[in-house]
Amino acid sequence: MTLIENQQDKQRSGLTADQFRAIEGAQLGDINDVDINDVINKYIYNQIAEQPSYVEQYKRYLKQRWDVYDIDFTQDYKDWHENMTEAERSSFLAIASGFHHGERQVEVELPVFMLGGSEDQKLFISSQIEDEARHTVFFDRFYHEAIGLEGDLMDVLDQSFEWVGETFIGPFGLLAYQADALLKNPDDLKLRVQYATNYMLWIEGVLAVSVMQITLRYARQRKVLPGYYAGFTLTARDEARHVQAGLRFLTEALEEDPTLIRDVHDTLRTVLLMSSTSSQYVAYEPIGWTREDVQAMFITQLVRKMDLIGLELPPDLAGMVQNISADNAIGG
Repeated sequence: MTLIENQQDKQRSGLTADQFRAIEGAQLGDINDVDINDVINKYIYNQIAEQPSYVEQYKRYLKQRWDVYDIDFTQDYKDWHENMTEAERSSFLAIASGFHHGERQVEVELPVFMLGGSEDQKLFISSQIEDEARHTVFFDRFYHEAIGLEGDLMDVLDQSFEWVGETFIGPFGLLAYQADALLKNPDDLKLRVQYATNYMLWIEGVLAVSVMQITLRYARQRKVLPGYYAGFTLTARDEARHVQAGLRFLTEALEEDPTLIRDVHDTLRTVLLMSSTSSQYVAYEPIGWTREDVQAMFITQLVRKMDLIGLELPPDLAGMVQNISADNAIGG
C-alpha cells in the first residue's frame, strides 16, 4: 500500500450521527470539545457527496456564525509567554502567519468572484466574504492579545509578515492576477475555473485544510492556547462550507464544458511547480510533526479533492505531486 493509499484508508471512516451533530451545531462555548481531525478529515467530506445547494450552504452559514469578539485570549497570553518554548513559538508563527495574511487577502479579492455566476452563487459568496473578514479579525486579535504585537490591523500584518515564507507569494500572487482578469470579465467560465482551481481547490481545499491540523493538533495535545483552538476550529468549520461549495462549482463547470478540464490541469501545473521548492525552512518537529507527515497531508488532500470532482491526475501532474514541499505552510 502506498503512502497516499494508506493515508486515505485511515481517513475514509465517516462520522456518526452524534459526532456530526456535535460539530455542526457547536457554539463557541463547546467547540473545544471537538477534535480537529474529525472536522478536517471527516466533516468536510460528510456532505460533499450530497452536493448541498448554495442556498442550503447559506442557511448553514447563518446558523454557524460566531462572534470573534467573544473569544478570551487571557490563557493564550499566559501559555504563549510562559508555557511554550522558543522553538515551539517559532514553528507556530511560521505556520500561523500564512493564515493571517491569506485570510486578509481573500477578504479583499473574493468579491470579484461574486460579480459573476448565478444569484445563488452570489448569495453564498457573500457569506464567505464575511467569514474571511471574521477570520482576519480573529488572527489580528490573537497576534495582539496573545503574542503582544501592537498597532492597527495593517501594522500587525506588517509585523507578522517576517514569518511568512516565500511560497505564500506563489499561489496568492497568481490569485491576484486571476482576480484582475476576472474583474474585467466576471462571467467568463474559463477564468472562473482557473480562479476556483487555484483558490477553492488548491489554497483552501489542499493547503488550508492541511495546515490547519498542524497548529490545532499541537494546541489540543499540549493543552495550550484555548482561545486559538476555539476560534481556529470554528474557522475550520467555516472552511468546510467554502470547500464544499467550491467543489460544487468546479463539478458543475466541468459538466457544462468538459474542455475546461485542461484549465484545471494547467492551473495545477503552475501551483505545483511553485510548490516544489522553497528557500525558507519550516521546523515542524517542535510542535509534534515531521516534514513527511505534512507532505503526506498535502498529497492526500489533493488526491481526495480531484477524486470528488471526478478528475484523475495526468502522469506528469502525479509526478509533480510527489515533490510538493512541506514548507508550503500557508492558508486562506
